[in-house]
Amino acid sequence: MARPISMTRLAIFGAVGLAGVFALILLIAVFFLGSATVEEDTTFTIAPGSSLGAAANKLEEQGLISSADGFTIRAKLIGGSQPIQAGEFMLTPDMSQGDILNAFQNGEVIRRFVTIPEGMPSIMVHERLMAEDMLTGEIDVPTEGSILPDTYDFERGEPRKKVVERMQAAMDIYLAEAWAERKDDIAVTTIREALTLASIVEKETGVARERRMVAGLYSNRVKTGMMLQADPTIIYPMTKGKPLGRRIRQSEIAALNDYNTYTMAGLPKGPITNPGRESIAAVLNPAPTKALFMVADGTGGHAFAETNAEHNANVEKWYELRRSRGEM
Repeated sequence: MARPISMTRLAIFGAVGLAGVFALILLIAVFFLGSATVEEDTTFTIAPGSSLGAAANKLEEQGLISSADGFTIRAKLIGGSQPIQAGEFMLTPDMSQGDILNAFQNGEVIRRFVTIPEGMPSIMVHERLMAEDMLTGEIDVPTEGSILPDTYDFERGEPRKKVVERMQAAMDIYLAEAWAERKDDIAVTTIREALTLASIVEKETGVARERRMVAGLYSNRVKTGMMLQADPTIIYPMTKGKPLGRRIRQSEIAALNDYNTYTMAGLPKGPITNPGRESIAAVLNPAPTKALFMVADGTGGHAFAETNAEHNANVEKWYELRRSRGEM
């Protein structure tokens, strides 16, 4: 007499049957519902808010898969529940449909980079961002001194406004941190004053080792009420920080405005460029010095002096060097 089949065996048979059905469906999905057809390294962009179906259709249109429907069915069967990301992805010839879907769900979005050098004025930051054709949207020239020089990443199609906001947020964060660590008895009393003086230090020297010394010299001038007499403050009202391209004229040295520190005591009304971290740090922790004067020394740096007599001697050495070079 035949024995009745136990419930356990029925469950096993049922599970095996379901597994077989699933395997068959998977086989159909893998072998009959299309494949990846990427022939060379290709960037592929998914716009924000795009659905899986829209991404699949775009893949098929660009010849990167053979069937959008097959890609979508396969994704829903074995692709998991994670949504696809917006952004730009690199697809390579060795990728299967599953690899492509995994890249969309979990892969690294391609990041692009834009660098803002120390001392780049905002008008040139604007030009650099507007020239980046992978960014979108219009922007105004950022407020001078609001951008922290650094290298920033962005995605293809990202609004320029968003990139500027990240640059400005980075400056706000750094200024707050640096201001909290400032030394006692510095020449500036507010963060904006620190930013303004740092912008002058940034434009006056490109030699990292002497930034604190230049900051110390200008701090001494601020404290004693001397005119700063910084040449970049003459140029800024004329070019908004771009190179002048010629020697400064006497009439420009004598010009009256809110920036020219040859005709006014104290700091100009605002920054004359976007200073980097080192120049800001130098103003908040200047070198202990009594220097009040400086002149180029022919090596890219400066010769510093405490008295006018010492300064005049340094100036004469500079003139002698220039004459020996045939520059005078």
